[in-house]
Amino acid sequence: MNIVVIGTGYVGLVSGLGYAKLGHRVACVDVDVAKIAALDLGEVPFYEPGLRDLLREMQEQGRIVFTTDLYSVADGAEIFLIAVGTPPTAFGEVDLRAVFHVADDIGKCLDHEAIVAIKSTVPVGTNRKVLDCVREKMIAIGRENVSRCIQVASVPEFLSEGKALEDFFAPHRIVIGAENYTTHDVMGRLHAGLPGTRICTTLENAELIKYAANAFLATKISFINEMACIAERVGADIQTVAHAIGLDPRIGPSFLKAGIGYGGSCFPKDVSALHQLAGLNGYDFKLLGAVIEVNNHQRDWFLRKIENRLGSVRGRKIAAWGLAFKGGTDDIRESAALDIIQRLCARGAEISVYDPFAMTRAHGLLSDDIVFAPTAMDAAEGADALVVLTDWQEFRDVSFSTLRERMVNPLIFDGRNLLADMHLSGLGFQYEGVGTSG
Repeated sequence: MNIVVIGTGYVGLVSGLGYAKLGHRVACVDVDVAKIAALDLGEVPFYEPGLRDLLREMQEQGRIVFTTDLYSVADGAEIFLIAVGTPPTAFGEVDLRAVFHVADDIGKCLDHEAIVAIKSTVPVGTNRKVLDCVREKMIAIGRENVSRCIQVASVPEFLSEGKALEDFFAPHRIVIGAENYTTHDVMGRLHAGLPGTRICTTLENAELIKYAANAFLATKISFINEMACIAERVGADIQTVAHAIGLDPRIGPSFLKAGIGYGGSCFPKDVSALHQLAGLNGYDFKLLGAVIEVNNHQRDWFLRKIENRLGSVRGRKIAAWGLAFKGGTDDIRESAALDIIQRLCARGAEISVYDPFAMTRAHGLLSDDIVFAPTAMDAAEGADALVVLTDWQEFRDVSFSTLRERMVNPLIFDGRNLLADMHLSGLGFQYEGVGTSG
């Protein structure tokens, strides 16, 4: 099939390369000239394991092209896949301007029957509005007959940063929302060869499924963080508790890791958007309000742990390991790590940071007073305390005996419980995790 993917961000690029690998002919479109030029040279704009190799493989096989000109690749395209950003507004709603801008552009260049599929995360009702937008634009330029043949589909993505290719090629489910059997069938053929349960449903169901999935996972994170607060007060270990309850198949072990809360480009905005959507439809979603409150509180609580132990952070040198919102990615959007570092800096701490992949992205967002160290060990040189903020395997692989020698005070605050099982107290460290001790 001939596919045009509009947007080469995280979802668009991973999806475009995935569909190319499945044997489809893919054209990726983006307004960012520099990004398209880099992709043409085989360079990816963000870190994701395996993505660069797949890009170059698909380019060598001639299955994918990149362009800034939608019109040049529209002819003969069977599916136009919208994968542009849907960031939150200042009020927590979804900013859909990019989606409708793309819909306008598609309507201007479409002169044949096609499916407009939306992979961006959008509120319920957006797909129908996009279809109306495309058809109205086509009618305005004299293509009324063809406009009646245009269909829309909702194909939400369920990619996890750090293992996006694994999620694309081995999905748990593939959700296809459409109004008729023909559209379901075409979109099913687009995904031919992939495992996972097919869920062919309505547009509204598909749109809501994405939000429900992310909101539920965020709820699990906030729940286990609340339990961690209780565990510390009663002398229990949250990791043992989480492991035990996770063995129950009705609960499962995923997203039961206590820490400094969720972040990234999806959970914060999707939970907020669903909360707003409920309110706009006359329902007070109290549980989601609590999930958001708990997540914000978790960072405050972690900072208080640091200040209570040190007395004051002013003038103290604190090493921070991690900038990305989680390991396996260089994404710093809504990163709890970044927020905590900025707040420690504002309190007068002297901060030295290190992250394996997110340093470049963070440079422009952090104070000039913050030192960017070349290695994790260099960041900890002379530190009064170390805070672990991102769960990178590299941080477990350092020489802790050397780390002990290079720190002024061997005090570790582990916001991810990454080192909780390493018995660091036996190596001379004072260790404080989240709902646990080591």
